[in-house]
Amino acid sequence: MPAAAPLTEDRAAGIAFWRRPGPGRVLVCLHGIGSNAGSFRPMLDHLPAGWDVIAWNAPGYGGSEALTAEWPTEADYAAALGRFLDVLGLGAVTLLGHSLGTLMAARFAADAPERVDTLILAASACGHGKVPGDLSEAAAARIAAIDLKGARAVAEDRGPRLLADPEGRPEAKARVVDAMAQVTMPGYGQAVKMLASGRLVDSLSRVTAPAMVIWGTGDIITPRAQSEAAAAALGTEIHEIPGSGHACHVETPAEFAAALRASPEPTAPRKKESVQ
Repeated sequence: MPAAAPLTEDRAAGIAFWRRPGPGRVLVCLHGIGSNAGSFRPMLDHLPAGWDVIAWNAPGYGGSEALTAEWPTEADYAAALGRFLDVLGLGAVTLLGHSLGTLMAARFAADAPERVDTLILAASACGHGKVPGDLSEAAAARIAAIDLKGARAVAEDRGPRLLADPEGRPEAKARVVDAMAQVTMPGYGQAVKMLASGRLVDSLSRVTAPAMVIWGTGDIITPRAQSEAAAAALGTEIHEIPGSGHACHVETPAEFAAALRASPEPTAPRKKESVQ
């Protein structure tokens, strides 16, 4: 079996990202609200070497430019993703969203169906369904905690809850805590606002791509009911990862990668004419 290509880091369309290029399936990964692109690295050793794996830092995260809207919606993040994929010269991709990233992935798949050959949602976040400008109590508390305590203190307190067994998996614990400690304003605040007004099921009602929903049975951040709602909207079943928490891609990367390998195979062309 040929060795995987080296992982590279770059910027495109104002987005910082890493990529492990390959001639096969293109997998684009969108992280959650308290995370960054690095959260997807543990699964790389368990994915086919030929897959072209890309993970972005969402707008306002990890060196990526923040969005200009004070209260961005799923549509704003989806548009940013479209610009990013355009600069990379990519056509249809397999799109993986984790947690908050499911809102972005679903909206992009709904708005640009020709660009998504397979949609994979992990730890689905349904959003709070508020009108933009109206912060839910949970969302307001997130922003207040960062302002009052700082990102590192919030990460030390909240990060371990993303895992089903934080003490038994110290490397995963360190990874999720360190990622959460790196969030900054305004990117984090914008993401919180998007979560407050997010409506995952509304987007999924317009998705036509083959889809998979993944959920860890130890997830206390996004309970099973949210994945059930996503699966029902897509007309699919939930692929469960036993004994894994919210950050299932970090806590159980081998099992998570196995789920990705079992997802519906793409049939659309993988690349557009390159503009790089």
